[in-house]
Amino acid sequence: MLVQSPPEQRAEPAPAPPTRRAVRAFGLLLSLALLVLVALASIAIGAKELSLGQVWHGLFEDSGTYGDVVVAERLSRTLLGLLAGAALGLAGAVLQALTRNPLADPGLLGINAGASAAVVTAITYFGVTSLTGYVWFAFLGAAAVGALVWFLGGSRGATPVRLALAGTAVSAALYGYLQAVMIMDEAALGKMRFWTVGSLASATNSTITQVLPFLLTGTVLALALARPLNAMAMGDDTAKALGAHLNRTRALSMLAATVLCGAATAACGPIVFVGLMVPHVVRSFTGPDLRWILPYAAVLSPVLLLGADVIGRIVARPSELQVGIVTAILGGPVFIFLVRRRRTAQL
Repeated sequence: MLVQSPPEQRAEPAPAPPTRRAVRAFGLLLSLALLVLVALASIAIGAKELSLGQVWHGLFEDSGTYGDVVVAERLSRTLLGLLAGAALGLAGAVLQALTRNPLADPGLLGINAGASAAVVTAITYFGVTSLTGYVWFAFLGAAAVGALVWFLGGSRGATPVRLALAGTAVSAALYGYLQAVMIMDEAALGKMRFWTVGSLASATNSTITQVLPFLLTGTVLALALARPLNAMAMGDDTAKALGAHLNRTRALSMLAATVLCGAATAACGPIVFVGLMVPHVVRSFTGPDLRWILPYAAVLSPVLLLGADVIGRIVARPSELQVGIVTAILGGPVFIFLVRRRRTAQL
């Protein structure tokens, strides 16, 4: 008697793994959700704790209560943190691509030094005392130094190494000038002390309005440079073969970084490590493609900046620790770790 074998059952095809683009997009959505949570924490947490109900009431209703006033003040601070953090992250990512140095930051090209030197000059020689005046002097100083570094770096013949060397030399000279003026003028020292550590505490709607056009312009320009900078990362000859204009891309990259970092520094003071850490960390899970690095840096840099600002309010209650100090404390060990990891990978 013949026994028929059961019909063969075809195995169901395994579900296709998610594409890398889908994973990146999902990660970007999660980063945006994290940014919203940190922004809400920035509004709710401070010397006076506010509930989520009070935050909602202060944001969408206007009754003039104490809680609503606090929300209004913290909202300006939070908005400035969002804008400045995104600007520093984008500037750092662009400069790391431009100099082909994953450990570069906006201070490498002297932009922070130019802004600081301009502010101390305004205080000492022009009697400027308001934050509104600081903004314009700081921005002009950053722009002037960016142009000077571009010229010293060779202008049309600029290379990543020349730009880095020129920025280092200009920064050293400007910081020497800044220290000399502050030592000779005690009044300037007192007024500069708060600005130079980097802070969001003096944020106002007027400050945001003044720097917003520059931040938007720099953001659009930086995002538009993703493709040509990707081509330049493969080498000058390959970039030329792909149709990239090297000198134009370098000049526009310098302009974007100067506008972004100059405006952020003008509004908040020089805040270190944000433009260094976030793009470097982002690159570890997005890969070298700037079309993903730039959006991630623009979202996660405000997360770091606002998170550091919230930490500064908690650890020093009822006073607060300025955000520039917190990012420096957090950034120092992280920077050492990144340098050691990079050195180990090269061995």
